[in-house]
Amino acid sequence: MFNLLSNNAPTVRLPGRKIYLRPPVRTDEKQWIAIREESRDFLEFWEPTWPSDATTPAAFRRRLKKFTADWRDGMTYAFLLFRREDDALLGGITLSNVRRGVSQSASMGYWMGKPHARKGYMAEAIQLSLDFSFDTLGLHRIEAACLPSNTPSRNLLLKSGFVQEGFARRYLRINGTWQDHVFFAILRTDRRPGVGG
Repeated sequence: MFNLLSNNAPTVRLPGRKIYLRPPVRTDEKQWIAIREESRDFLEFWEPTWPSDATTPAAFRRRLKKFTADWRDGMTYAFLLFRREDDALLGGITLSNVRRGVSQSASMGYWMGKPHARKGYMAEAIQLSLDFSFDTLGLHRIEAACLPSNTPSRNLLLKSGFVQEGFARRYLRINGTWQDHVFFAILRTDRRPGVGG
């Protein structure tokens, strides 16, 4: 089930109740382009500025190449989120900036297609990715950040067991502007919904 160190695309699949996570593969291109384009007005506000070719096959292939190389190097673990009942692509979740040594931590980021937002899918995806982070990768701490105005994301992180830890001024350039972010983190030892701690 887990092929973490391969020269090819990783073959991890994380099954949940309503969804499953797996790394992107070439055959996801059509669905990825469709959901990203359909959700452009919903996502652009929360993400770095989209390049002019953001929803093209070339853009998907660039991302796929980078994700595969970063996975192999143990730097980033990117997953797409699919609905179990029909294999529809709903969104994505990524563990990036993996730090080993005395830190044993990573940063979590996620996106959801507009038609699938606020239906509980991402809450399940976060728990699956935390299981993977702590149990498979052996990490100690997962961090996340969101815009102060992104109330749904803040509530999702808190509901998922993250603790608000701080505030970073002009932390990331989102939609072309340096913007403040609220910082959250969860430790392997913290209590999570449905998980002992």
